[in-house]
Amino acid sequence: MYSVIDIETTGNGYRGQKITEISIFLFDGEKIVDEYTTLVNPEQTIPAFITNLTGITDAMVRTAPKFYEIAKKVEQMTKDTIFVAHNVNFDYNIIKDEFKSLGFDYSRKKLCTVRLSRKIIPGLKSYSLGNICSYEGIEIAERHRAKGDAEATVELFRRLIERDDRFVINSFLNHRSRQATLPPLLDKKVVDELPETPGVYYFKDLQKDVIYVGKANNIKQRVISHFYDKKKKEISMCLETADITYQETGSELLALLKESAEIKHIYPKYNRAQRRANEAVGLFSYEDQKGILHLAYNRLKLVPNSIMKFYNISECRNLLERICEEFELCPKYCHLQTNVNVCFHYQIKKCKGICSDKEAVETYNKRVKEAIESLGLQAEDMVIKEKGRTNNEIGFALILNGIYKGYGYLDKEIVLENPDEYLFYVQPQKDNRDIQRILRYYLNKREAS
Repeated sequence: MYSVIDIETTGNGYRGQKITEISIFLFDGEKIVDEYTTLVNPEQTIPAFITNLTGITDAMVRTAPKFYEIAKKVEQMTKDTIFVAHNVNFDYNIIKDEFKSLGFDYSRKKLCTVRLSRKIIPGLKSYSLGNICSYEGIEIAERHRAKGDAEATVELFRRLIERDDRFVINSFLNHRSRQATLPPLLDKKVVDELPETPGVYYFKDLQKDVIYVGKANNIKQRVISHFYDKKKKEISMCLETADITYQETGSELLALLKESAEIKHIYPKYNRAQRRANEAVGLFSYEDQKGILHLAYNRLKLVPNSIMKFYNISECRNLLERICEEFELCPKYCHLQTNVNVCFHYQIKKCKGICSDKEAVETYNKRVKEAIESLGLQAEDMVIKEKGRTNNEIGFALILNGIYKGYGYLDKEIVLENPDEYLFYVQPQKDNRDIQRILRYYLNKREAS
C-alpha cells in the first residue's frame, strides 16, 4: 500500500516551515482506497508570497486543526505504507519534523516520483510536477494546493507503475538502494561513477552553474554524506543539485589547496567560508636614481621579487614602522611619509638625515640591507611532496621566498634539485590568508607526527 502525500507550508526556511495543508491518498497501485485532506493551523503568519502562490490565507487556517490534533490520523493512515511524493524528501522531512516537535519519531519507506520519472520517462527538460503532468496530459485540479497536487501525483505514479518493465520501483525500495535519499534532480549513475580517492567535487544546478565546492579524502563517501545531512543549507543545496563533477588530487593537502582556490575563483552560493579573497601585499626594495635603497609595498601580483608577504596594508605598515625605528631608517624612503622633502623623524632625531643629504648613501643602504636580512627567516623556499593522482607521479605544493606559488604534478622519474625548478611544473595559484592557514596546519601536523 502506498500513501501519496502532498503538503503546503509557510515557506519560512526549511527548519522554520510549518504545514498549512496536507492531503493523503491511500493507493494500492491500481486505485485510490482512502483519502484525507485538511487545512492545518501553522500557528504562525503565512507570508504574502506563499498566499499568492497557494491561495491559503491566515483567515482560512485560523480555525483549522493544529498539527498535533491531526498527528494521530496521519500516523495511523500512513502506517505500514510506502510514503510517495514528488520531491519526497521535502514533504517527508517536514512531516518528520512536525512529529519530532511533538516528541515522536516518524519513519516510513519512501519513493520519489521525480526520481522514478527520470528513470521511467527519460529525456524531459524539467521534472517538475507541472511539467510532467503537462507532458502526460494529466490535469491538476488546483495547482499548489495539497489535494490537487496529491491527486495528480497519484495518477502520475499509476502510470509509472504501468510502464515499469525494468522493476525500477523495486530497486528503489531495496534497502541497499540509496535512490530515495539522492537529490531528486540527480541521476544515480553520477554518484555511482564517483571515485573513492582524494580530490575536489563540484555540485551543479540545472543550468550547470557550480553551487558548491568541497574537498574529500574519499570523494564518493563525502558526497553521499551530504544527502543524509539534515541541516537547512544541505537540504536546500541537494534539492538544487542536478550534476556532480570532480577532480582527483592524489592527496588531502592538494585537495584543500585546490578547494580554497576554487571557492575564491567561482564564489559558489553554498560556500560561505573562504569566499572573501583578501589580496596579499608584497614588501619589496628598489634603488632610485641617487642610489638610495627604498622599502615599499604593493599588491603581491605586481611585486616580482617580494621580501615578505602580508594580507593587508596595515600589517605591512606596522612591520615597516617597526624596522624603520629599529634600524633608524627614513620613513620617506620606507614610503611611510609621502610628499615630504625631509621626514618628520629627522626633526626629532630618529632619522640620520638621508632625506636631507646629511648621511652617506652607502651607510644608509647598509642599514636597509641589515633590515632586509632580519626578515630572511620568514622567506623560506619549500617543496611539500605528496602522493600523485597515479602511481607514476608525485604531487607537490611550492613555496618560494615564503610565498605559496601553487601546486602541481611531476613524473617520478624527473629529479629536480632546487625548489625554483618546480616552477616549470606548477599550476600558479594566489597566496592568501586561508592558504597560509592550510599550509601552517599541515606542516605543524607533519612535525608532530
